Amino acid sequence: MRFFRLTLFIGLAIGSLQTVRAQDLAPRAYVITPLHANAVTLTWAFYNGGLNLVGSIPVTTTGTYNVPVFSYYHCLSFFGRSANITASLPYGVGNFEAAALGRQRSTYRSGLFDLGVRISVNLKGGPAMPVEQFSKWKQKTILGVSLRVIVPTGQYSPTQLINWGINRWAFKPEFGYSRRWGNWLLDGYGGAWFYTTNSAEFHLPHPAPQTQEPIGSLEGHLSRDFGRGTWVSVDSNFWWGGVTTLDDIRNPATRQTSSRLGGTAAFRVSEHQSIKISYSDGTYIRFGGNYQNVSVAWQYSWLGNPR
Repeated sequence: MRFFRLTLFIGLAIGSLQTVRAQDLAPRAYVITPLHANAVTLTWAFYNGGLNLVGSIPVTTTGTYNVPVFSYYHCLSFFGRSANITASLPYGVGNFEAAALGRQRSTYRSGLFDLGVRISVNLKGGPAMPVEQFSKWKQKTILGVSLRVIVPTGQYSPTQLINWGINRWAFKPEFGYSRRWGNWLLDGYGGAWFYTTNSAEFHLPHPAPQTQEPIGSLEGHLSRDFGRGTWVSVDSNFWWGGVTTLDDIRNPATRQTSSRLGGTAAFRVSEHQSIKISYSDGTYIRFGGNYQNVSVAWQYSWLGNPR
């Protein structure tokens, strides 16, 4: 029973770390797990709605697409502090429609997204703990920092308007706060996305270099535990910035000021397995990305060094 409670807690924490899209909602992203906690997660995410083409050309674009994601998580010690690393590789399949200058076009895309890696370190609230010590630990206030990196490994062609890859590196440093009161948990994060230059952005008649200004991001979650691995949360975020410059021409109309609202529910189904379901929709969209998202994730977690 004691081991069951520990593996159950691992699932609760790790199950919220699968952040694939740039502005996804991720409750409990800074919750601490025991040393050498591991998890593999398979996620199916469905998206329907508008796309953000970062100001390439004045085109109205919508899509209906599915994104399966494979992720791996591992908890480790960083100078005595609890830390973890998560790697995610998504694959996209979908249909898209675009309208410009009175003409309508449709297309189908299937291919790999860019590889995503997130490293997180706890600064306050709990050291790196083995299972025996972790079983006696009670969370109060947690402060942490993380760095998410997007590696340009996805499918990309400068002659196509819609691509799964972004053909540039992206970095998101973030500060996280988590506070527990009994069965209630409050999470808040603040960070910013930074992008390198895309040397070959879609541009007529020939591809051109594109840069994008940083995008600030705020995120908040309020969740409640119901026992035996079940919890639900209300999720929201807000982001701004991201003005693009294409072929040395800055386009202020591409500035983003948007937010999303959603909910998440997680369930423990066995000693090592859990299920998480989430939904979100745009509440205020200043530019692009006005879509609905439903995702279902299955996770297998265990304790011990990977072999």
